[in-house]
Amino acid sequence: MRPGQDLVAAGYAGLEGSRQIAVSGAEELSRWFSGRFIKDMQQEHGPAISSDSHDWKGLGASEWEETGEGGIYTALWNISGAYLLGFTVDLRRIPVKQGTIEICERYELNPYRLFSRNCMLFAADHGERLAEALAEQGIPAGTIGKVDSGISRRIVYGQVRGFMERPREDELYRLPEKGF
Repeated sequence: MRPGQDLVAAGYAGLEGSRQIAVSGAEELSRWFSGRFIKDMQQEHGPAISSDSHDWKGLGASEWEETGEGGIYTALWNISGAYLLGFTVDLRRIPVKQGTIEICERYELNPYRLFSRNCMLFAADHGERLAEALAEQGIPAGTIGKVDSGISRRIVYGQVRGFMERPREDELYRLPEKGF
């Protein structure tokens, strides 16, 4: 990974965490959401994607990080920290299912800090080409930002700009304090 490369997110951020919430909290969620919505979220897994499931280099990736506990924020922190490099990422470009957003809004959770499975973060010289190659394999993907020199981890959301904080525990662990 080196400055100037694109960062590409593949799969859906927070999907597994929101699926787990729909499974374990179906009764509570039924006060706010339809039974169909809850059932769909319980069955939502996204495309199968992991660090050993494809030839990532053959698709144009130079480095990758699987997401998991702590979500895509933790993956961004880990990959940039491993290379002592920074990044600029636009949150609006990270693939997230609307169902995940709805559940996160209900419990005031951050979908980018929520457990993610079948989601990867890549560095590539040509992020759009990588995203297209992933899409051809049925994996939703998009270029979300750039690798920067230095160590600043910048987050952009529209006109709002800030810096990423050190990762905290996964949002799933915050559910008891939210009355779940």
